[in-house]
Amino acid sequence: MDNQEQIKTIIRNALSEDIGDGDLTTLATVPAGRIFGGRFIAKAHGIIAGLDVVKMVFALVDESIEFTPFIQDGYLVHDDMLIGTAKGSGQALLQAERTALNFLQRMSGIASLTYAFVQSVKGTKAVILDTRKTAPNLRLFDKWAVRVGGGQNHRIGLHDMALIKENHITAAGGISPAVNQVRNYDKHNRHIEVEVKNMTELEEALTLNVDRIMLDNMTPDEMRQAVQLTNGRTPLEASGNVNLENVLDIAGCGVDFISIGKLTHSVKALDISFCLD
Repeated sequence: MDNQEQIKTIIRNALSEDIGDGDLTTLATVPAGRIFGGRFIAKAHGIIAGLDVVKMVFALVDESIEFTPFIQDGYLVHDDMLIGTAKGSGQALLQAERTALNFLQRMSGIASLTYAFVQSVKGTKAVILDTRKTAPNLRLFDKWAVRVGGGQNHRIGLHDMALIKENHITAAGGISPAVNQVRNYDKHNRHIEVEVKNMTELEEALTLNVDRIMLDNMTPDEMRQAVQLTNGRTPLEASGNVNLENVLDIAGCGVDFISIGKLTHSVKALDISFCLD
């Protein structure tokens, strides 16, 4: 697992946010030292993601808690399916419960939606990508969940790839100046992607030997024209207003990638419960 210490820091902050100086209700009602078992149960169909995060949440609250998943991330679950169990101090279990579920439900929701998009374009060459439209401080988790669902990650942040969009083009005075300025500035030669809105901009971008071109909010007819014009010279990414109803049509245009913001910015959490025995 990459960035494990960073992930643990985020989990610690989430626990601190929730527990504060003590779980009032649990400390008052659950006898100290009493051992309980608990069950994680899926209440809907979907793809599970975040089981390792659940394990870390419990361990950070009480290392003696035994969390036993019965499935692995990426597993397709159904209503009333037992996902795993936990055993340990009742106080610790209940203090960790909501934080564990928040991560598990959100990540599983992202993985489930990503899986639906990936299945929708099966048989085409299109790769489903996420975006930077993630919850603040949860990007590592959100993008992790996209991978579990079968998608791939676009850039992690502003630092690992140059994506030259409309505002950058305006500020630089055009596509060509923007690309040249990035190349002159970046001593690490990181990948460059350029956003274009029409065929004129596409033709200019194709002369610049960039790593990828984003077709922004183009119609299917325009995307097909762009694919024909590009003729494999540069990978093309479709972006803008992509949903489950139109994603196959977009993939059918011949683009290489389809980036979808709603994978992470419009998450419907997968319904999962935790019940003490």
